[in-house]
Amino acid sequence: MKKSSIREIKERFDKDVERFSNLDTGQVATIDAKISLELSTEAAKRIKPNAQNLLDIGCGAGNYSLKMLSKITDLNCTLVDLSKPMLDKARERVSGKTNKPVKTVQGDFRKIDLKENSFDIILAGAVLHHLRDDKDWETAFNKLYSLLKPGGCLMISDLITQEINAVNEYTWERYGDYLESVDGKGYRRKVFDYIEKEDSPRSMTYQLELMKKVGFKKTEILHKNMCFGAFGGVK
Repeated sequence: MKKSSIREIKERFDKDVERFSNLDTGQVATIDAKISLELSTEAAKRIKPNAQNLLDIGCGAGNYSLKMLSKITDLNCTLVDLSKPMLDKARERVSGKTNKPVKTVQGDFRKIDLKENSFDIILAGAVLHHLRDDKDWETAFNKLYSLLKPGGCLMISDLITQEINAVNEYTWERYGDYLESVDGKGYRRKVFDYIEKEDSPRSMTYQLELMKKVGFKKTEILHKNMCFGAFGGVK
């Protein structure tokens, strides 16, 4: 199946702002969304307690930035997303929680022009699974590494695969059962069809090894439950 283009992904998110503004309804298909959100932001706070500059890529409606601001107040926030309606919603919500500037940038984070070595914390919530081939992934991680200050951290929460095929099959069966328990067989098919068309997740192992390859000094696994995980690294 031909995967969705960047334009098609943008158009889908343009239409779904309100749902993604609510963790209880917007991320019901994501197992342990709240746990991963809590752990990734808490880890970032402990790694960079005096952080000043936050970058949130694929920010959606701003949930990750809002959680980060509940732990470190008055961060300078840079929000990046393909979707203008998502960015507008994120700016509205995030601006109410910080007295510092909130900058929004519409576009693909791999291509936007941001100053290198300028961010203390980068958050990537449910965005990297839209990357495609190995070159795509390496380009993305090189870009994120270049934007971090030395000692800064990248925290990822995302859909993942497993390294071992038999284990991967099992985890996706379990995930399907979870979806079915939420809203029946039709919901299971709907989510799986969407993943097949739009997403290209990679394993946590693949991403942690790639982080080391592009220069991250340390990596950390925060949480893993079937085909979802939270992890990160320090420059």
